[in-house]
This record gives sequence, structure tokens and C-alpha cells, in this order.
Amino acid sequence: MYTILSNERISEGIYLMTVEGQFQARMGQFYMLRAWNQTPVLSRPISICNMEKDCIQFLYKIAGEGTRLFALLRAGDSIQLEGPFGNGFPDVQGRTALVGGGIGIAPLLYTAKQLDNPDIYLGFRGQSYMTEAYEPYANELIVRVNGNLLNDLDMKKYDNVLVCGPLGMMKATALMAEGLDTKVYVSFEKRMACGIGACYVCSVMNKHGNRKVCADGPVFLAEEVEWHAELSL
Repeated sequence: MYTILSNERISEGIYLMTVEGQFQARMGQFYMLRAWNQTPVLSRPISICNMEKDCIQFLYKIAGEGTRLFALLRAGDSIQLEGPFGNGFPDVQGRTALVGGGIGIAPLLYTAKQLDNPDIYLGFRGQSYMTEAYEPYANELIVRVNGNLLNDLDMKKYDNVLVCGPLGMMKATALMAEGLDTKVYVSFEKRMACGIGACYVCSVMNKHGNRKVCADGPVFLAEEVEWHAELSL
């Protein structure tokens, strides 16, 4: 069990939880979080937003019973963390852009800190949040509220584009890279049961067969994803 240092509401339905402890993880990985004994049955997968020497941070959105219970936690409360899980983003080289939509911005802060001044694109509906935290790690920070963030993205400028957000946005980014040398990596968010690959609850349709977000992902090459199958679910 770990101790919560803070659990702040930073926007409507959006919270930033800081947990005390020393952690090691790769950019794009996630933890399974649990703050209850019996119900809900399953822990919740939450991506790593940030890590410091003595703490780890999780940016999450209230989307169901588990995250609603997280939002009730206060400083001094205990929480169970298991992980890190997943393969995360690769160690890319060259000109890189990070693209996040809504709560999909969460894994991109710690990712930005591991890269060499990437361009960062953040898109929101209604209200932006936490953008100031990304500024120190960005060569250029582009923020768009209530618009199409991808209109600002010139794919030809980059060797790599790392994306997390709604499925439609990730697919559109993948399509923009067709015919170019740009590699697009997409980070999926799925409901999970085990978090270690023992089941197929979090499957993603892939050109090489079903892949599990928890064990094979959550990051995949966009060109290998069967987008028509994912968007039809």
C-alpha cells in the first residue's frame, strides 16, 4: 500500500493524484490502481502521467465506479499500486511530435520529459487543463480547444508521432502518415481484467492477429492496427 500526497480536481471530472514512493517505469507504461477491498472487483489501469524522485502522478477522468471512488480519496489515504505494466513508447530518434486528445494527454507528460524537446500538441473540448506542466519540455506547445487539433499537425515535419486520445483521432493521425516515412505510435486505453496478459479482455485487432493492450501494448504501430475493427466495436 502507498500513501496519497494529494488528489486534486483540476477540471470538470478530471483529477491529478500524487502518490508517495520511489518508482521506476518507462514512458507510456501504466499501473493497476485499487482503493477498495471487494467491490468493484477489478483494479483500474491508469497511465503514468509523471514521476519525480519521491512520487508518481496519475491524471484520470471520472468514467465509472472505480474512478469515482478514486476522486473521493484525500491526502493521507492509502492506495494499492501494481506495476508498471505494458511496453510503453519506444525510444524514438529524430524529430518527434506528441499528440494528445482530452484525457489522452496523461501519458505524454512523462514521455516528453524523456525525449529531446518534442513538439507537443494538446487538444480539448470545453476547457483545457494542465498545459503549463508541458511547457518546459516542449520545443513548441500547440493547444487547441473545441477544434480539430490535427489541422495544426504537419506530419511531414516529423520522423515520429506519438499519439494518445480518442480512437477516431488516432486513426486520423495514422491516415495522415500514409505514404510518408513518419512512424506513428498510438497508445490505447481499454478496460482490463488482469493487466498481465492472462485474459483477452483488452484485445486490439492487429494485422498480425489479436494483441493485448496490457501485455503487448498499450502502444502499437498505427499502421499495424485494424482500425475498421476497432471503430466498429
